[in-house]
Amino acid sequence: MKEFLGFVKKEFIHIFRDVRTLVVLFGLPVSLILVFGFVIRNEIQDVRIAILDKSRDPVTIQITSRLLASGFFRLDKQLVSESEVEQIFRTGRIREVVIFEDHFAEKLQREGIADLQLLADASDPNSARMIVNYTQGIVATYMKDLYGNVQLPLVIEPSVRMMYNADLKSAFMFVPGTMALVLTLVSAMMTSISITREKESGTMEALLVSPLKPLQIIAGKVMPYILLSCINAVVIILLGYFVFQLPIHGSILLLFVETILFISLALSLGILISTASNSQLVAMFISAFALMLPTMLLSGFIFPVENMPKVLQWLCHIMPPKYFITIIRNVMLKGTGITEIWKETVILAGMLIVFLSLSAVRFKVRLQ
Repeated sequence: MKEFLGFVKKEFIHIFRDVRTLVVLFGLPVSLILVFGFVIRNEIQDVRIAILDKSRDPVTIQITSRLLASGFFRLDKQLVSESEVEQIFRTGRIREVVIFEDHFAEKLQREGIADLQLLADASDPNSARMIVNYTQGIVATYMKDLYGNVQLPLVIEPSVRMMYNADLKSAFMFVPGTMALVLTLVSAMMTSISITREKESGTMEALLVSPLKPLQIIAGKVMPYILLSCINAVVIILLGYFVFQLPIHGSILLLFVETILFISLALSLGILISTASNSQLVAMFISAFALMLPTMLLSGFIFPVENMPKVLQWLCHIMPPKYFITIIRNVMLKGTGITEIWKETVILAGMLIVFLSLSAVRFKVRLQ
């Protein structure tokens, strides 16, 4: 019994000595509770919209004021013609365009019906559905407040069209996110575990005294994962196209180049993780905590970034999958070119340079 208690004491001392183990044991549950508590929200807020008001009469102005005063919407731009609608959607900032027809108030009074058109970006179908429902609810409340319970032949009929995903298929949202998640896990997690395995088994030292240079060793370790990641990307795209009818409106070459860029970035993250890990288990936990969960929760994969608290929104901007998912959705669903996604591309390229530099420095220090 005494030996058993001594062994238990030793295990406790070992656990409290290892900071990384403490982070996994205590930091992960707390982080999950906080993230899930703040991220999973059913309401929308500060959604960027554009308004095309062809009438500019008191009724349209009051409806616009109701929309903006609700706290759910924020006016990004006042449009002057319908020719601007497609381009403003392609920028990725606008989630909905509200169009009032000519002589709106006059038609409402004379004919008892007026057309209000709602165009929503349905590349994220869940958000699009909520945005349209909120807009229709605000308009309906306005009509009720204006006329009370009096039964008048006055009707505002919204004409809704979902852009880029007319049937609101959830696969259009999940396939790009799944692609980012799979590439992150295969490229980063498996690379970090593979390199750490060499160090853990003691074979890394044997490799380092071989004629191969350290850079060649690392390149040889990651090359299989580049190929596997490319195969995974192709399989996901083919499944999305043939099984879920996910269109590819943009350039396949651009899609491939952006995928290679993200794979390279994920590989650099895996190398960086391996420099901070002495065992495969630690590498796996770091990868899961630092990559898998943020990819699912803080990248816009499942939950809209706009619905999160400001602190988490700032954190989302340092998550590489956020930019890759935006690129995939824009290229595949909207058919955009490099002119619309160059900012996300530059950010990913900058992150790649930073992580490769940090990995090279840390790997060199670990070998000395």
